[in-house]
Amino acid sequence: MPASQPTTNYEDLGVRPLINCIGTITVLSGSLILPEVRQAMVEASKRYVKIGELMEGVGARLAQIMQCEWGLVTNGCAAALTQVTAACVAGTDPQKMGRLPDTTGMKNEVIVQASHRVGYDRAITSVGTRMIEVTTHEELEAAHSDKTAMLFLFGDASDRGQITVKEMADSGRAHGVPSFVDAAAERPNVPNWYLQQGVDAVAYSGGKCMRGPQASGMVLGNKELLQAAFANGSPHGSIGRPMKAGKEEIMGLLAAAEQWVVRDHEAEEREWDRRLQVITDAATSFDTVTTSLRTPYPSNIAPHLSIQWDAEKLGVSAAEVRAELSAGEPRIEMSGGADGLTINPYMMEEGEEVVVAQRLKEALSA
Repeated sequence: MPASQPTTNYEDLGVRPLINCIGTITVLSGSLILPEVRQAMVEASKRYVKIGELMEGVGARLAQIMQCEWGLVTNGCAAALTQVTAACVAGTDPQKMGRLPDTTGMKNEVIVQASHRVGYDRAITSVGTRMIEVTTHEELEAAHSDKTAMLFLFGDASDRGQITVKEMADSGRAHGVPSFVDAAAERPNVPNWYLQQGVDAVAYSGGKCMRGPQASGMVLGNKELLQAAFANGSPHGSIGRPMKAGKEEIMGLLAAAEQWVVRDHEAEEREWDRRLQVITDAATSFDTVTTSLRTPYPSNIAPHLSIQWDAEKLGVSAAEVRAELSAGEPRIEMSGGADGLTINPYMMEEGEEVVVAQRLKEALSA
């Protein structure tokens, strides 16, 4: 396109949009924001505001909506991990905050169950901390020291380890150490289950099931801790300064939270079931094709359709079908293994199930 012609869409850049049958993963750009979120971001973009005052007002409003002590908007859930960790290490002490990630002489150890280490450590250790792994309750108690800054839990792994969320929170409280949960892809239900278990803070992605801005996160919990986390982030000159949540993301996240508590989640689930039935009917019209449903928990809670078939008899493999769907028009992205496909309807838009069903039939007929 000519250099003088404005870029108005993805296609102008040679980028192919897609129908998302996988879910809210970041590499597929998360979710599509709700109309109410879009409007809130547009309105926020029209006027200036002091970010500190805005965050104070939004924090109180999130506390009201989510029935908790306080709320904080961050530049994604990973930013929340960094800012809350920094708050646990340096608090609001200007000298300590200014030295991070040099934690010499500070509390700089984070206790975590081995089963909860899933690849997001860098957001925590970038503050200058190190992870202390434990497996049993006895190891947890023995791991506490004058260096312990925080107890970290990964919500999706909360049923994998030997130590429950409540036991972790109780241990932290007994030792005067905050406990913090990463629940990025989970539902921020009210009342909050993690806060009921006694944890000090829990973080969610704004751009996943909440359908808020992709570059936003929400932290709920202890007011003093979350205000310290804000002090360790933008717009202050702290370690979290690059993790800027602008006025548009802040107001967009708030709009998503307000919508979360009024959305008809049961109707959404019925719509997901309907979409998957349309696709199931198309797929099972072929010999050897079988389907099954499962609903993951606690993250990405939506029915996932698994489609399997005898590749030798049908003449096409699952990998070939996925490649065909991705290369075709419109582009369709699905997950799955060597012997089948998996379809998550959560991020599909109205009418896309018909397109997916037709394209799937064409690919299976190949």
